Amino acid sequence: MLIRRAIEHSCDNVSIIFDFFAGSGTTGHAVINLNREDGGSRKYVLVEMGEYFESVLKPRISKVIYSKDWRDGKPVSREGVSHILKYLRLESYEDTLNNLSLRRTDVQGNLISSNAALREAYTLRYMMDFETKGSPSLLDLGAFEDPFSYTLEVARGDQTRPETVDLVETFNYLLGLTVSRVYSAGGFRVVEGTDPAGDDALVIWRNTREKSDDDLGAFFDAQNFAARSFDRVYANGDNTLALKTGEGGPKVHLIEEEFQRLMFEAEGV
Repeated sequence: MLIRRAIEHSCDNVSIIFDFFAGSGTTGHAVINLNREDGGSRKYVLVEMGEYFESVLKPRISKVIYSKDWRDGKPVSREGVSHILKYLRLESYEDTLNNLSLRRTDVQGNLISSNAALREAYTLRYMMDFETKGSPSLLDLGAFEDPFSYTLEVARGDQTRPETVDLVETFNYLLGLTVSRVYSAGGFRVVEGTDPAGDDALVIWRNTREKSDDDLGAFFDAQNFAARSFDRVYANGDNTLALKTGEGGPKVHLIEEEFQRLMFEAEGV
């Protein structure tokens, strides 16, 4: 009740409520119930790093969406709400370290082991940018051939298993894109939206092993994208879309290059 009262007295019915220590989901529960009672359109953002996210927080939010009242783990009524629940799992520091792949040749190893001065300098400087280049957590650009199957080894308890990374969603966040439409057609994934500068952007993803540059060009023509008022076009894999947009048309960017730049350039990596 305390969280509910705090929201009632400090927010209107269209506010966005942030809780960076979500715990068991009390804030989300309160927001959903308030919207149910007064027809409000409040939104909530919950952040939690506890292991009970899957076992407590997410199930609680799902249950209160489905029904207002529960008893002994069963819904008492079917008084649910129309609701979209989206959750993101961010890469952790441990996941990043676990996905660093060191590549050292025999020549490098012999030089380091036989030369004390070189070994000291190497140890102090690590040379991580060289030996770990292409690691999954540092962006394996070769894996962008099939961007829908990009994986990282993620620890869950005592086990580590490969989990698929949503590169499409990640790129949207890197661009700061306000997404207006996402859809799949003909083996392509398309995102339309507006970037922070107010430019209209079009992002086209494909499995380049299955969809050639000619396929991409045909899809671009079939969707009549050249006639749309996009300021920027992004596509993965080598392509000739710039020829289709023509002089004075939208700027065409390679997703792999922009991904790399947005992830690392600002950090000086």
